[in-house]
Amino acid sequence: MTESLIEWDALDLRDALHQRRISAVELAEAFLDRINACNDAVNAVVSLRPRDEILAEAEQMDRTDPAGPLYGLPVAIKDLVDTRNLRSTQGSPIFAEHLPQNDHLLAARIREAGALIIGKTNTPEFGLGSHSYNPVFGVTRNPYDLSRSAGGSSGGAAAALAARMVPIADGSDMMGSLRNPAGWNNVYGLRPSFGLVPDEPVGDNFLHQLATLGPMARSPADLGLLLGVIGRPHPRHPHARSAFAGLEPTRPMRIGWIGDWAGYYPMQAGIKELCEQALGVFSDLGHDVVQLIPDFPPERLWESWITLRSWQTAMRLRPHYENPQTRALLKPEAIWEIERGVALSASDIHDASIARSDWFTAFAEMADIDILALPSAQIFPFEPELDWPKEIAGRPMDTYHRWMEIVLPASLIGVPGLCVPAGFGQQGLPMGLQLIARRGEDGMLLGLGQSYHGRTLWPQKRPPDVSTMSARS
Repeated sequence: MTESLIEWDALDLRDALHQRRISAVELAEAFLDRINACNDAVNAVVSLRPRDEILAEAEQMDRTDPAGPLYGLPVAIKDLVDTRNLRSTQGSPIFAEHLPQNDHLLAARIREAGALIIGKTNTPEFGLGSHSYNPVFGVTRNPYDLSRSAGGSSGGAAAALAARMVPIADGSDMMGSLRNPAGWNNVYGLRPSFGLVPDEPVGDNFLHQLATLGPMARSPADLGLLLGVIGRPHPRHPHARSAFAGLEPTRPMRIGWIGDWAGYYPMQAGIKELCEQALGVFSDLGHDVVQLIPDFPPERLWESWITLRSWQTAMRLRPHYENPQTRALLKPEAIWEIERGVALSASDIHDASIARSDWFTAFAEMADIDILALPSAQIFPFEPELDWPKEIAGRPMDTYHRWMEIVLPASLIGVPGLCVPAGFGQQGLPMGLQLIARRGEDGMLLGLGQSYHGRTLWPQKRPPDVSTMSARS
């Protein structure tokens, strides 16, 4: 049975563990064997705990009554999140040997829910950039093609899911970091409504609303399982929402297909066509899919974004920049963000927030549209040796993150965005489709995604070939 366990949905594994049809040890062995077979090539799981230590903890679980919605499920936490007594580096040489004494709130909730934390998943340095490479652990490769990137910043999480090294995963999303890698690895990623998944309640908790934590899985129902654990309010989080209540039944909806926003977003050939085929599934399910060009200048989204992002990033990383010893360890993209951020005026930030507010209003006033739809990326997975793509379809990219501009309609205003697998391009590389709803509609969005999943089953029908993951290419 152990060979097939890694293919099960997390919900099925949970039920089997609670009913004692499988043991925590048996399940841990299955996933650890898979990690042993694949991870040297993919490099998705980092700081893996010793096998005997993990199995001893699993054995202890088998001697106690099953408790918690994640009881016995092996989980690797994204390396931007501190985990107690487990190396937590943020992909930075500044924290290469960091061993936290306490769990971050997200890790604590996952642990308290009964999960077996086995290690971490790889991420770019401080989560900057949608390509998971760093000087501590190196690059994470795409399990569908080791000559390609797994995306980021939750690239390790997405690749580990796709390669069946874990049954579910956590991630975070500022500029598509739960959506781009999900699409590039043929799995699902949800950027929740801002405030649904609280961050660690330290420092400033009011001003910055661009980033959020969230779940990744091989089905929307499994996303709901993890979101039920991490999507609960915290009394010290001022933007907290009500606890996630589960997937909601699907009703007929009107989906506005933005595509490349009338040519504003440069896009690699084949992406729009794949996403339009995926939208055909929603039409078959009874939803009304219409072409939509929002009555809003997309340039304003970009200008607002780079201002607010640099401001937030600079405030977070400025202590490392001001120390000459740690500044020397920062990658160029981090220094660029910090120097931009500290140079901004109060008026710059105010104007950016006005643009953000105007876009929120414009979306809210689309009364005849329930869902916005866009591709999850503007380019298929690229070579892992690149730091970032310098051009798309002949158009130069002027920043390290301009190539991911298509994720901004959700990121800028804190609304939920679900990435669903859209299929595979001519080179056999995966792509995803973003579905964007209004704040608080996470349950509806996951219900819509689950109905799509029932028709497509992309992660189950098209898993990566383990024989290609025996060595780096």
